[in-house]
Amino acid sequence: MQLHPGLRRFAFIAALAIMITAQAGASPEAAGAGGYQDLVALFTEWRAFEQPPDRDGAPDYTAATFAQRYQQLKTYQQRLAAFDPASWTVEQQIDYQIVRAEMNGMDFYIRVLQPWARDPAFYTTVWTEQSDTPAHEGPTHHHLAELWTYEYPLSPAAEAKLAAELSIIPALLGQAEVNLTGNARDLWVTGTGSMQKQVEALDALAQKTTGSGKPLRRAIHAAREATVRFVGWLQQQAPSKDGPSGVGKENYSWSLQHVHLIPMTWDEEVAVLKRELARAHAALKLEEERNRALPPMPVIATPEEYELRANEAVTKLIAFLADRDLFPMRDYMDPALRAQMGEFVPIETRNFFAIATHYEPLTLYTHFYHWWDLAQMRDDPHESPVRRGALLYNIWDSRAEGMATAMEEFMLHAGLYDDAPRAREIVWIMLAQRAARGLASLYAHANMIDIQQAKAFQVKWTPRGWMRPDLDLLGFEQQLYLRQPGYGSSYVTGKYMLERLMKDYSDKLGAEFTLKRYFGDVNRAGMIPVSLIRWQLTGQDDEIRTLNQAR
Repeated sequence: MQLHPGLRRFAFIAALAIMITAQAGASPEAAGAGGYQDLVALFTEWRAFEQPPDRDGAPDYTAATFAQRYQQLKTYQQRLAAFDPASWTVEQQIDYQIVRAEMNGMDFYIRVLQPWARDPAFYTTVWTEQSDTPAHEGPTHHHLAELWTYEYPLSPAAEAKLAAELSIIPALLGQAEVNLTGNARDLWVTGTGSMQKQVEALDALAQKTTGSGKPLRRAIHAAREATVRFVGWLQQQAPSKDGPSGVGKENYSWSLQHVHLIPMTWDEEVAVLKRELARAHAALKLEEERNRALPPMPVIATPEEYELRANEAVTKLIAFLADRDLFPMRDYMDPALRAQMGEFVPIETRNFFAIATHYEPLTLYTHFYHWWDLAQMRDDPHESPVRRGALLYNIWDSRAEGMATAMEEFMLHAGLYDDAPRAREIVWIMLAQRAARGLASLYAHANMIDIQQAKAFQVKWTPRGWMRPDLDLLGFEQQLYLRQPGYGSSYVTGKYMLERLMKDYSDKLGAEFTLKRYFGDVNRAGMIPVSLIRWQLTGQDDEIRTLNQAR
């Protein structure tokens, strides 16, 4: 497997570190190999190791440090390989596979993706909104300032905490100017835009905290000045960046199989997404034919109407699930949805999802299964420490994005829109949009197209012109999927895997199968790859055995 152009310096340092270690007579540690509790102990140690050391008060992402850490990673992988989990319970064997996948994730990041060297957006510190997934989508550094977690006006303790979080920015961005040796043009240009948004976020924070003490105001000012300087440096360097940003088909497939535990290759994902794109467009046309005698769907026209319709949609969804006994109901489900209903958006600035919700909010709220996942992780954490928190490197993507996307069509087929047939059209439009953007991301990672062509592809194959090229959503999505291989396709491939799981699980249970049991058992397995959930629910480990044998 080849490294990206411009990163030979890292490869040389890594090889040198390995050679020095070998000459010193180092051998893999077998300590920790044994039973399941030893695996848990190794997992705890591994998670501590995954956090990088500090350098001048900021996380250290320098090439020399990564060369050393890469060799240490190999030792952790060798220690893990010394276990023999064959006699463990299925749940314990699944935890072993999760730890293995996380270590492979770090291997892929260091060997191939290298966001600290290729992707300026990696150095974003200030985050204004909570992600609807277990962790941030895409690669982030290890010391973030999550502004959405603070209540304003800030208490003295909160001011001190936020000032400390922002204080790393000058040192981190100074380090970034040394670390960023890559030649990925699309990542460079879009990452520059991400850092400019950090300037805007810091300006807004300064306005929001005008009455704060001097330490926080100084920290905000220093962070802003460092970010402005960094943006200027990125812009100065941009003309020299002319290389591809995709990781290539081989690397993409390796990450799918060894990190995200998706039993597919790049080519197989392309086939699935092509099929789903065609199916979505065909289904839309058939729905339009079915509904041609019906009046057009009304569009929400005022903020008051939006609030009314949004609340009615949440009420309808919760009642539908409860009355039909389709889902294991929890107290957090209703408030979790109502907290995310959104608000009225003027027609001229509505992006794809705002267009959908201003026709029928319910169509997007089914996707908000995400917020039930987060509430479950908060209120009913998994008993296994390996599955309790967010898995590293977005390994949860097939489950998180796959279930949220699948829920849209699951509810359509279950009858949620029987009294609103035109809403069914929106479900197919949403699937077409997700298939189109996923296909575009696959082509971009194969370096068949650049990000501008990826965006054009997504616009072309999203029905009714709902994917507007003049709004931020389009650029945000394709940038994210270029930054995180496999994420753009995970909505559709994860959905496909969950549909296949429903087939296999219903075959196993026979007359005892219900949708309520399916959702409940999937949820209880945790936020882990669907291939592992399938093993736990059906006992079929063929996918994992095949993945373990993949090159």
